[in-house]
Amino acid sequence: MINLGLQVRRALPQDQRQISSLIFQESNTHRHLDWRTALEWLGEKNYWVLEEHGTIVAALACPEDPQNVAWIRLFTHAPHLSGLEAWSALWNVAQSEIFPANPDTQVASIVMKQWFQSLLLQSGFTHKLNIILLELKSQNYHPAKRDTNIKLRPMYEIDLQEVTQIDFEAFGGFWHNSLDSIQRAYKQSFYSTVAEHEGRITGYQISTGSLFGVHLARLGVRPEAQGRGIGTLLVDDLIHHSGALQTSRLSVNTQDDNAASLKLYEKMGFVRTGEYFPVLLHTASITP
Repeated sequence: MINLGLQVRRALPQDQRQISSLIFQESNTHRHLDWRTALEWLGEKNYWVLEEHGTIVAALACPEDPQNVAWIRLFTHAPHLSGLEAWSALWNVAQSEIFPANPDTQVASIVMKQWFQSLLLQSGFTHKLNIILLELKSQNYHPAKRDTNIKLRPMYEIDLQEVTQIDFEAFGGFWHNSLDSIQRAYKQSFYSTVAEHEGRITGYQISTGSLFGVHLARLGVRPEAQGRGIGTLLVDDLIHHSGALQTSRLSVNTQDDNAASLKLYEKMGFVRTGEYFPVLLHTASITP
């Protein structure tokens, strides 16, 4: 039965309180692993709410960042609505606005919950790959061979523009972080460092910390400098700085098709935990 009281509109900053109340219902909420909270995206394009008789009962946010990649930062709905009902209303409007405005846009999601994956697959999203989790096992640790030509130092705010460029070169258009994301990552980091060779930054790492341990959030090396052990040196330095061999848990995520990263981490003593998160994708060329 069609609910005639439902209406989709663009989200506004003043919707923060109502959207926050929906997000509190964690079982009905998908959130992206992000340097900005879902509420901090309010005011950006590609953010909609679903109203029922003037009350917000669902929300969808998928702003482009980086350019041409619209990660689904938030989908949430009230318990009395089915996920399919809320998603269909919002997604129908979203795709009618996103793809005509920019046919090159890819709408993507790192899926944390099975129910959300089911909704995306029903809407024509396709499986791209999996994000897998690895943890350092101290008994498997292999220290890096030191290269005296490579200097490691703390990352500074003045480095962030260059770090962003390295991030783009290392990860490409789909996976790279924008300058805004790098700036936020730096400010939220537990430990962030760069590697230099002859006064030029060749690689970097940004890590976060919590009560559960340390997480290597980002590691990038210039393509022309890869294969020289720079990434290994950065990770080895993080291992010793964090005390991961003694008490701390050190984890990292990477794509299951990223052979170079997997080789680096596994060689240093990281092992796969068995946890993985599917990455689903929808483009203008895909029809449900």
